[in-house]
Amino acid sequence: MENTFDRDLINEIFKRVWIRRASERDRNEIADNMDGENTEVGGATPKKSRPTSANAKALKLSCELLRLFVTEAVQRAAMIAEAEGASTIEATHLERILPQLLLDF
Repeated sequence: MENTFDRDLINEIFKRVWIRRASERDRNEIADNMDGENTEVGGATPKKSRPTSANAKALKLSCELLRLFVTEAVQRAAMIAEAEGASTIEATHLERILPQLLLDF
């Protein structure tokens, strides 16, 4: 089996993000409705949230993308550390490669 992220872990991370964003969206809708933008009766109640899920192929692809991203980050940080004569990668090495890495991905 190849080294990759656990699909269940990635799925749980996605679920937490989706739940947090849904609750923020609901809070924003309630706040907007309380400001008088929506004058309908019962307009302050948030929309019913649908359960959000990722299918198996999407999870597999997400895991592979994360694996590639982390591998590339470590390789770039290792090159910076090696150029400085360091034997270990430190947070400062990752901080230096992060802007370009995010632009590349």
